[in-house]
Amino acid sequence: MNSTSSSPVNAIAAELGGLDPAYAPTPLLNLPALAERLGVAQVLAKDEGRRMLGSFKSLGGTYAGLRALARASRMQVADLLAARPKGQPTLVCASDGNHGLAVAAAARFAGAPARVFLHEGVPNARARRIENQGAEIVWVPGTYDNAVDAAAAAACQGAGILVADTTDDPNDPIVCDVMAGYGVTAAEIRDQVNFAGHGRPTHVFIQAGVGGLAAAIAEGLSGWLAPPGCIVTVEPETAACLAPALAAGRPIRVMGDLRTSAEMLSCGQASALAVAVLRRHGARAITVPEAELVDAVRVLSAHDGLATTPSGAAGLAGAMAALADPSHTRSRTRPVEPHSRPPHRTRLGGPNVSTAIFAPSSTCILSVTPCLAGSTLHDCDHRRSVSGSGTSGAPPTETGPSALGGRVALVVGFEAAWAAGGRISAGRGAAMFCRDSILEVRAAI
Repeated sequence: MNSTSSSPVNAIAAELGGLDPAYAPTPLLNLPALAERLGVAQVLAKDEGRRMLGSFKSLGGTYAGLRALARASRMQVADLLAARPKGQPTLVCASDGNHGLAVAAAARFAGAPARVFLHEGVPNARARRIENQGAEIVWVPGTYDNAVDAAAAAACQGAGILVADTTDDPNDPIVCDVMAGYGVTAAEIRDQVNFAGHGRPTHVFIQAGVGGLAAAIAEGLSGWLAPPGCIVTVEPETAACLAPALAAGRPIRVMGDLRTSAEMLSCGQASALAVAVLRRHGARAITVPEAELVDAVRVLSAHDGLATTPSGAAGLAGAMAALADPSHTRSRTRPVEPHSRPPHRTRLGGPNVSTAIFAPSSTCILSVTPCLAGSTLHDCDHRRSVSGSGTSGAPPTETGPSALGGRVALVVGFEAAWAAGGRISAGRGAAMFCRDSILEVRAAI
């Protein structure tokens, strides 16, 4: 595949690929039944469940952790990995699971210690995976944000180097490294869309916690998306910190227990760096209630046979809400009081916006799954298809059931779910629609 990505992102991908073959690009899949359900011509899925550690988080946390250790040792990363010197500082972070796993992996690669702060709501199965990477677990009462505060305090007291995925400082170099790692996903999307001959996406739907992935995707696809090039973040209504931050222009701490079925999106304060990047790219925000998060899980399973959790289906829930409610046609930026929650739903902007967007991003399926009857998954990386019973294997056509009337594609970042003890938990991802350059696509969102 010929790469159209920038050289810094290529260098990051090469560095990570040298650590383990599992850092290879993840595939782009086609979800035709879901496209028919939404009234669009094509839906593509970026399967991040096949990424190292089953998550895009392994791109950011591991890359940033290694860079931090290399700076501390005054060595290049390659030299650090070869020498694995004794006496390295401890990598410290807070996590809901996936970021901590990635930082712990960085420490393991370099022969350094790691300490991960987890809040009391994190399942033991996630903690065990982190411990298996050799990290120490520190349990913190309260929410994810309490764990973030505890990790930062420990680092300030000399416990080690803080490798956070969120920050109050819009110039934080380590969080910048984390987001640079996530940017590998955006570069792969560009290459894979171009390789497959799809039209460039017009919209991106990204489920958000602190906003790091959303910002990395917005940055990585900047100037490449087809007009209107719209970036939309989606959060649970009960744990929405990015929407008020985008409106206020700064992180806003949202108080409460932040309880939501979308556990991996349960964050009370957005990253200042992510907010700055997203505002620079004109990102919009939407929040969705619990019932719609749960329903999106059912819709994804029913139409293309892919299993996910409410965290992974948040983007889809946002897009379904936008498609179903024509009142989502104005973007209203208003002052937000500290500690306040956003309204029921933040409206999307722009009348007659081309296509709608959505994104399931997390799945407990690590590979292409057996499809339900009537659906086909096409692997756009290798131009092969995996068909379920009763399917023709043919891609959807522009004359199919699309109510929007155009060739539209959705790219989704899938992430592996952890299933243990009857509990499944998933992470975040991204999605986008592509529009054919010939056909005009209209939808009011």
